[in-house]
Amino acid sequence: MMILTDKKPRVNVEGILTAEEIHEIEHHIGHYPYPRAASLDALKCVQRRNGWVDDAQMNAIAQLLTISVADLEGVATFYNRIYRQPVGRHVILLCDSIACFLMGAETLAEVFQRELGIQFGQTTQDGRFTLLPICCLGNCDKGPTLMIDEDTHGLVEVTSIKQLLEKYV
Repeated sequence: MMILTDKKPRVNVEGILTAEEIHEIEHHIGHYPYPRAASLDALKCVQRRNGWVDDAQMNAIAQLLTISVADLEGVATFYNRIYRQPVGRHVILLCDSIACFLMGAETLAEVFQRELGIQFGQTTQDGRFTLLPICCLGNCDKGPTLMIDEDTHGLVEVTSIKQLLEKYV
């Protein structure tokens, strides 16, 4: 499928996105009055396959949405759960908001970094985990809180970290 617009060069999105992704993105576009409104849905759709969205995929998505890559990049970088570089099979998001900080998130972060042998923003050598800080997970009454993939874990204690990591093999 070749996409043509007045402002942008042709891009063969089929070589970059799967037929299923194209179909899903077009489906999302149909739910909004303007294609650009489907930006986040389209990014999530493409990220589901590889765990992140590369530059070629960004260009293809922008073509389907008939927006500039810069506009799409603005959406991707605004949402901290859209990844623009490779991440591990499991992404650990450790809340660093004031509520979690007061409940021991800083100590938790130190233990995670020691256990995994990585710092924030890095991925383990085996590609299993990426560790990232996140501003707030909205689980303040159960801090310190973290997410691994889509699973929220509250009231996390330092002594439970090894056992928690073992669940994600």
